[in-house]
Amino acid sequence: MPLLLLVFIGVPLIEVALFVLIGEQIGLWATLATIVLTAIIGTALLRAQGLATLHRVQEELNRGGVPVEAVFDGACLLVAGALLLTPGFLTDAIGFLLFVPTLRRVFGAWLWRTLQRNAKVEVWSSSQTMRRGRDGRVIDGEFHTIDEEDEAAEADGRKPRDGGPRPPRLGPTKGDAG
Repeated sequence: MPLLLLVFIGVPLIEVALFVLIGEQIGLWATLATIVLTAIIGTALLRAQGLATLHRVQEELNRGGVPVEAVFDGACLLVAGALLLTPGFLTDAIGFLLFVPTLRRVFGAWLWRTLQRNAKVEVWSSSQTMRRGRDGRVIDGEFHTIDEEDEAAEADGRKPRDGGPRPPRLGPTKGDAG
């Protein structure tokens, strides 16, 4: 909690001090113009790098992978954009640093090591269904619910409602004895 309190009190105090110091050096209008200019540049950088990151996420998903690094980059870019839209020189500096891919990788590696050391981290993919059985083993599989209307359609030679192929039936069906 003290760190959060320090951030919410310390950052605005530093920003006010920087506004005063820089305003004395370059003047009020130049200071205000600099703040607006950094917001405009940040927006352009966010658009360019954000679209590239979104493209990387889509490519990784199309390959069947989990785009952890690209999603982390996207989160960093989102924070960078928010910091650049927040008036202030310190927040602008931190925001611009988050746009540097090498610094993002260094920060990501540090964050990952910290999380592994201090927290329980699990990464799940929505493309897989995993359940833990009673004996502790993980059962990985896919399922499809077949209702009575779909069974009737298959029996008559028609396609089920969603038109997709059905997996082979496992176990007894209605007509089976036993």
